[in-house]
Amino acid sequence: MSDQPKTNRPHSSALVDGNDRAPARSMLRAVGFTDEDFQKPQIGIASTGSDLTPCNMHIDELAEHATKGADAGGAKPVNFSTITISDGISMGTKGMRYSLVSREVIADSIETVVAGESIDGVVAIGGCDKNMPGCMIALARLNRPSIFVYGGSILPGLHKDKPIDIVSIFEAVGRHAKGEIDGEELKEIECKAIPGAGSCGGMYTANSMATAIEALGMSLPGSSAQLAVSKDKREDCFNAGQQVAKLLEIDLKPRDIMTKASFENAIKTCIALGGSTNIILHLLAIAHAADVELSIDDFERLGEQIPLLADVKPFGKYNMSHLIRIGGIQPMMKILLDRGLLDGTCMTVTGKTIAENLEGVQPYPKDQDIIRDWDNPIKATSHLRVLRGNLAPTGAVGKITGKEGLYFKGTAKVYENEEDSLQGILRGDVVAGDVVVIRNEGPVGGPGMREMLSPTSAVAGRGLIKEVALITDGRFSGGSHGFDVGHITPEAACGGPIGIVKTGDEIEIDAIKNTISLNIPQDEFDARMASYVPKGPGEKRGVLGKFAALAASASEGAVTDKNL
Repeated sequence: MSDQPKTNRPHSSALVDGNDRAPARSMLRAVGFTDEDFQKPQIGIASTGSDLTPCNMHIDELAEHATKGADAGGAKPVNFSTITISDGISMGTKGMRYSLVSREVIADSIETVVAGESIDGVVAIGGCDKNMPGCMIALARLNRPSIFVYGGSILPGLHKDKPIDIVSIFEAVGRHAKGEIDGEELKEIECKAIPGAGSCGGMYTANSMATAIEALGMSLPGSSAQLAVSKDKREDCFNAGQQVAKLLEIDLKPRDIMTKASFENAIKTCIALGGSTNIILHLLAIAHAADVELSIDDFERLGEQIPLLADVKPFGKYNMSHLIRIGGIQPMMKILLDRGLLDGTCMTVTGKTIAENLEGVQPYPKDQDIIRDWDNPIKATSHLRVLRGNLAPTGAVGKITGKEGLYFKGTAKVYENEEDSLQGILRGDVVAGDVVVIRNEGPVGGPGMREMLSPTSAVAGRGLIKEVALITDGRFSGGSHGFDVGHITPEAACGGPIGIVKTGDEIEIDAIKNTISLNIPQDEFDARMASYVPKGPGEKRGVLGKFAALAASASEGAVTDKNL
């Protein structure tokens, strides 16, 4: 062991200490550093703020509160920004190919700034879906004392005295195509669905990831269940800035917190609360960055232990704002802990264990119906199903709650991309009994693995949610619901069997046996596979080309540094 004393400035000291570092100090004086500041640990405040999307429009302001917290903690805050891509805005267009790619760009940019500028600790603030895993991948790679802050959930809109959100307007497009509503009502829903700042208001991907990160121990308690436009969220940011300064003192780092057990805590909490299929993709990626062995088999194994208890959107009745009102995710974590299903010894960014953090947490109110009793679940086991079969030899992921059934056998209707499938659904080509097959949308084939919210919402809007299944080598949005199976691997562009499916083939999906099968004779299956010529990467230049060349399969988190 080294005889050198521990310091809370392990990185910035090399940047600013000594006569030879006078040039660096000179430049830092220009941005506001004083003599005293050079003796303080530096905490990077990584903001994803922008007016590109309501999810992030307020995050620069939240970053100011984190900055004040770091300053109050005796550190020197250093502010910088990274990008965002709005899934909700780019959905259904070629722009959506950049969404998953942005996760890697965000991770790379935060890592680059923090490591390149010798910053000691980090507060990362994310809102839209890919900001959050992007921030977390960076924190795991850097392994410097850090906290993630969720930007907070949006309030619901109101239409005809009922709460509405982003999925309401996507589904209204399908209802309009069906003739159920006119153009005037479509416009009215459009104008009311998104009332202000914050991430999409159901247990969609943003709120699912916020839940996972808090359960993982990387956010302060309560961070995942606060409204974007609340005093609580501003205090959360201030406290995070102050707490990172304390983490530097005790030298508590992300990899001390992000263990296999803590990932299992996160998975179990998200299952009970109805989390998005995207948590599988993103937690696999974060675990890879943290050098923790996690696979889709872990989600399957843990899913048999945990019931689905939350009646939340997209498949349920309530918004995130309703869950916040009754206590957020902490009471659910306490339920799981008391049943011996969470590892209470896992460390968190509070400097305390999960069990210590949950000691004073009160149960959900008795008069609420958002969270079901343990013995009266929406589904007795996980809604997140890991499926395998001749159509997905290395795995696929379904979000099947049981409301749409647990078994589907139907006739394939094949589309080579999302746009063609959406037009087919809106035209009425897709009918009851069909299995819509959308391929060449994987990490390589897209590239970028687009989310199929527009097609699933169009199916819902046309009233076919229980009569039609959708499968894809792309992804589904956290806002999707229905009999949907995505992440089919290998993907079509890489020679996967989804590429040989023909319109008219029979496809069988069993969410109890966890199988997905193309029901054609084996000799025909073999002949089709032998003659199949995959299209390969959808792009070969620029950021999409680089992603396609580097991305692992969806079953491995679609990370870009696995095979380096």
